[in-house]
Amino acid sequence: MYPWMPWCHPGYVIDESRIWLAEQVAAFDAREAFSFAVVGHDGRYLGGCGLNRIDTVNRRANLGYWIRSTATGRGAATQAVQLARDWAFAHTDLIRLEIVVATGNLPSLRVAEKSGALREGVLRRRILLHGVAHDAAIFSFTREP
Repeated sequence: MYPWMPWCHPGYVIDESRIWLAEQVAAFDAREAFSFAVVGHDGRYLGGCGLNRIDTVNRRANLGYWIRSTATGRGAATQAVQLARDWAFAHTDLIRLEIVVATGNLPSLRVAEKSGALREGVLRRRILLHGVAHDAAIFSFTREP
């Protein structure tokens, strides 16, 4: 995950997770963000996926995901993205979901492509990660009329 996730850092501690979880429950209840756990068939926690940066005026949101390094390469992220997309279009009025991925994050780019998101282009210096600006590819899902 490091260096591609802004919250991930070498000194990350469990209390940071507890605070984040409490914030996510409140955000879900307020319909400000929707975070989901990614769990394997055996019940093992694999990562997270969700919708954030919800723009209610334009009815769009960011769709983000991450999978722990010990569980990558097995399709969990792709399936999580597709499930989050389907949930969003069934349970919200959002019409556009965006996936923004640093161009150097090849595994995440593959997930966006394999999930069926449409690649729309590259945004120059779009993502700031650990103090470094990165170009980012933007992908989208749109609700069919």
